[in-house]
Amino acid sequence: MAHSHNHHHHQTGSNLKLAFFLNLAFTILEIFGGIWINSVAIISDAIHDLGDTVSLGIAWYLDKKSKKSANHQFSFGYIRFSLLGALINAVILITGSFFVISEAIKRIINPEVSDAKGMIVFALIGVAVNGYAAWKVSSGSTQNEKVVSWHLIEDVLGWVAVLIAGIIMYFKNITWLDPALSLAISAFILWNVFKNLKETLYIFLQAVPNELSLEEIKNKIKEIPQVESIHHTHLWSLEGAHHVFTTHVKIKPINSIEEVIEAKAAIKDVLRKYPFSHYTIEVEMHEETCELTEEPHQH
Repeated sequence: MAHSHNHHHHQTGSNLKLAFFLNLAFTILEIFGGIWINSVAIISDAIHDLGDTVSLGIAWYLDKKSKKSANHQFSFGYIRFSLLGALINAVILITGSFFVISEAIKRIINPEVSDAKGMIVFALIGVAVNGYAAWKVSSGSTQNEKVVSWHLIEDVLGWVAVLIAGIIMYFKNITWLDPALSLAISAFILWNVFKNLKETLYIFLQAVPNELSLEEIKNKIKEIPQVESIHHTHLWSLEGAHHVFTTHVKIKPINSIEEVIEAKAAIKDVLRKYPFSHYTIEVEMHEETCELTEEPHQH
């Protein structure tokens, strides 16, 4: 059993590694090719691919890192590093897209001829390379691999668009088609980036995960007979999939320690129904005063 588990982990790493090197080589080829055949659409796709190469590289690196357990420096382990990856990736894609948009607008104002044959050749290689990488990674089961696989499928679609434009331009000299396609690709990239960036920042700022209701969990704990009140309740996510919960629970006057044990068991039963990878419950007796009860910011 352990063997197959390790084998799967190794597979994840090698799929991501293969996709990373394929994309990296192709991105370099594209940048030079786009300049050579004078196509902004290909350059804008190169920027898209550069973003994907970075996210593949980060995904592969983190896949290796995440196997390392928590230590004295990172007590939750390395799981949160993927957020940093998402942030770096977003900055690269936004910068690249704005550069491409300004180039494309210049092209629409002063049209230039692109080499249609070159565009067709590049688009065919693009569909093949990204299609193969997407197929390899789509067999993966980790969240990381799923996200990457979507990225690559988007790339395939981008190349199909370049291919169609190349074929049209081969027969008809429509100079604005290339920069127009470039603007469409850039707009699509930016729309996705901002959507992902919003989610990433939300997690970074330790917001309560969207699919969970803090009030609902609080109310369920308050319904437990031995519980008098709760305070200092916090819920946040490490990287979107693993959540953490902490709370202080004040217990009603009790006659025996068994009642405290019962209350704790009941609270844990409530928490087990949620996707928490970690939770902490501080139990306080009725007679105790918690130094932290003063919560001016929590109403």
